[in-house]
Amino acid sequence: MPTYHYTQPLEIEITPKTTVYKEDGKEICTFQRYYSNKLKWFLDRAMEYRYFLRYDIYDLNDQVIFTCKKVSKKGRVFFQAFDYETKEHFTITYDKWKELVADLLILGKDLNIVIEKELEDWTSYVWEGKEIARWRARVEGEFLIELEIHEESPIQNPAFFVAISQCALYIGS
Repeated sequence: MPTYHYTQPLEIEITPKTTVYKEDGKEICTFQRYYSNKLKWFLDRAMEYRYFLRYDIYDLNDQVIFTCKKVSKKGRVFFQAFDYETKEHFTITYDKWKELVADLLILGKDLNIVIEKELEDWTSYVWEGKEIARWRARVEGEFLIELEIHEESPIQNPAFFVAISQCALYIGS
């Protein structure tokens, strides 16, 4: 099972370009929070960095390969993701709003994945009743983040899991 890791600062207002490493230390991709203009950054700052939320994932040639962004419409919050390589769109929405820690659903063309969110331990990505990936952030001076993708997962692209995890789990809504 491939394992990936990266770090993130404790303060969400800091948005460095971050490298994702495979377990053997090989660089896989990079990512960064993205603002299309200074006005959005300024307004987001006033809203505690949780309103204009978008992460772009880059290949090692610095080309965008995946993106995930937060969308607020009519009081409803959800996320939209796009894979530039496969041209697939995904919607990530909250399930069971009344629960303290709501699960999320990833809906794609032929794909339904449940994100079973955990605050203190591994968050599981579940497809057809089986865990296909898991993500965890531990605090040791900064966030040390681990991602494991099972071989049975229909999606093996770490950019998919990193982008969605950064938006929905690291920052959230």
